[in-house]
Amino acid sequence: MRPYIVFLGLFAGLGSLLFGYDTGIITTSIAHDSFKDYMKNPGDAATGAIVATYIAGEAIGAITQSLIGDKLGRKRFMQLMCLIVTAGTVIQTAAQNYGMFLAGRILTGIAVGGLVGTVPIFNSEISPPESRGLIGGLSGYMIGIGGFLANWIGYACGFAPYGELQWRFPLALQIPPGVILFLGLQFFLPDSPRWLIRAGRHEEALEAFKSIRGLTTDEAYVEFEQMKEQILFEMKHEVTSLSEAWTKYKKRVLIAIAVQTMTSLSGVNVINYYQTTLYKQLGQVGQNVLLLSGIYGTVGTLVNIVSINLIDRIGRVKLLGYASIGLCIDLIYSAIMARVFTGSDNKVGKGFAILGIYMYTAIYYFGINSTTWLYGVEILPISLRSRVTGIASTSHFVFNIAITEAGPSAFANIGENYYYVFVGTTLFSAIAVFMFFPETKGKTLEAIAADFGDKVIEADDMNQAERDVKALEQRIER
Repeated sequence: MRPYIVFLGLFAGLGSLLFGYDTGIITTSIAHDSFKDYMKNPGDAATGAIVATYIAGEAIGAITQSLIGDKLGRKRFMQLMCLIVTAGTVIQTAAQNYGMFLAGRILTGIAVGGLVGTVPIFNSEISPPESRGLIGGLSGYMIGIGGFLANWIGYACGFAPYGELQWRFPLALQIPPGVILFLGLQFFLPDSPRWLIRAGRHEEALEAFKSIRGLTTDEAYVEFEQMKEQILFEMKHEVTSLSEAWTKYKKRVLIAIAVQTMTSLSGVNVINYYQTTLYKQLGQVGQNVLLLSGIYGTVGTLVNIVSINLIDRIGRVKLLGYASIGLCIDLIYSAIMARVFTGSDNKVGKGFAILGIYMYTAIYYFGINSTTWLYGVEILPISLRSRVTGIASTSHFVFNIAITEAGPSAFANIGENYYYVFVGTTLFSAIAVFMFFPETKGKTLEAIAADFGDKVIEADDMNQAERDVKALEQRIER
């Protein structure tokens, strides 16, 4: 694994960082009294709408990826989303009223909804098989970094003199990453060799492949040609509609959608968005609430460092399955702690209740965060990778809309019993992972197709490919 590939994965991951930052910064924004006063003290439903409209924008972005992501290619599509995210963050920062703020949230949601599904595709397509878990997992890791930065910046800005700076400045910090990513995509990030092959730009694909992997033509020969022949074979048998994809690749489509849906139904966004509310219910006030949010983001980020180094060793299925079981146990623990100690004077008990929230993020980032965004991409054929990933992301966001919009009202009316909803859905997810999800670690993206019964180009099929490459090399030399 070359440091250059890690750099590419991290730089492309700025798109995922924007997703994590904009998702996380609203947690502290809605907690500032200055924000509430400026926005005319929005109630539970209006607060939920700030979150839900953003997620609705994400769903639109995911659908956009599904419709045009393959046509534009990984780089150009991400650049388009960079332009939209910059416009959305400017509108949020300059918002003069609640409606203008919602408009900015929707635009930003559209952009990050498209970016967060495209970054893992790009990262997994440039990765060598033996380290794809790490490079592909950087997408999820950068989501965590974004949340980490959002929580601590929100906390720090809480010390600013009372006023609009407390929430406008953190929102404004979203603008530079989008501009930097746009420029980097324009001037030095290579395009995905796999997408270039599909676009018929084979010589560019070979050069990009050699550059990314640091290989000479001879060294790149075998892997590149097998990759190319598999992609060309799939193109000859390519599906042309989603109904045909459902017929031919039903299991893969279902798993890709399921792995994204399970992240929503784990309740992670509910806890992430409304953790400040949970801390207040446990007796925390003022800056302590934002400090606890900062610690929450730090725990997840630190654990994720361990996780992305284990994906290629332990495998995707074990991480997803056992982490889901761990979340179920923690959610039950957190519900019991909240029931017993909310409203009490027992500070030690309340501390153990907060520990349950921290354990939740530790388990989630250990087994699920980076793994889900990678796994759904890995199992799809390249002809469907962007389209179905967009649909899967849409499913993720649609379920998020439902459970996060209900969050403030649910916590106000049924309190900790809301946790039990996620216990049931997450337990179901764990069972499905162990029963139906094949392991993908250490395999090329093309070889994974064999686990689903597809024909894979073998060495015996390469004779013609060898002749083609020799001719290509001769043309390059000339």
